[in-house]
Amino acid sequence: MSVLVGRKAPEFNVEAVVGGSQFVDSCKLSDFRGQYVVLFFYPLDFTFVCPTELHAFQEKLEEFKKRNVEVLGCSVDSKFSHLAWLNTPHNRGGIQGVTYTLLSDLNKTVSADYDVLAEGAGVALRGLFLIDCEGVVRHQVVNDLGLGRNVDEVLRMVDALQFTEQFGEVCPANWNKGDKAMKPTDEGLKDFFKND
Repeated sequence: MSVLVGRKAPEFNVEAVVGGSQFVDSCKLSDFRGQYVVLFFYPLDFTFVCPTELHAFQEKLEEFKKRNVEVLGCSVDSKFSHLAWLNTPHNRGGIQGVTYTLLSDLNKTVSADYDVLAEGAGVALRGLFLIDCEGVVRHQVVNDLGLGRNVDEVLRMVDALQFTEQFGEVCPANWNKGDKAMKPTDEGLKDFFKND
C-alpha cells in the first residue's frame, strides 16, 4: 500500500457523471485546482454498503461546499452504470438524489494509481484522499470492502487541515472545530496540558 500523504495526488482524466444526470467525457483532478478535493473510492454500483456511503456524503454536501471542498466518488463502473444507479430510487438500493461527480474508472487506472485496487477482486477498496488546493494529498484512509466510512470524520479532517493552514497550529487527538489547538513546540505542548 502506497502512502500518498505529502505527495502530489495522481492526475486522472476519465469519463464521469456530474450533477446526477450529465455525462462528461473528460474529468481531471487538475480541473479542481484551487479547491480542496475529497476523492473517495467505493467497490461497485448496485451493492450494499456503497449506497449508504454515497447518500451520507450527499447529506453533508453543503457542509463540504461551505469549506470549498469538491466531493468526487469513484468506482470501476461505467458512466452508464453510474447513471442507471443514479436513476434508481433510494428505497430500491439506488442513489437517486446524489449530485456530486461520480468518476468512471472502467480501466482501473485511477484505482491502481491511488493503490486501492483490491488484489484479486477487481474493485477498489474504500479509499479516501483529502487533497489540498495545490493538489497535494494531506490525508488518506483505506477501509476493507465491508467497512463503511464516517463522513463526519472526513469533515473533521477538512476542518483540521484548514485550521493548521490558516493558523499554523496543530490539532491534537479528537480535535473538533472550535477546540483548543497547540503550537508545534515543547512550550505549546506544555501550554496545552497546563490545566490538566
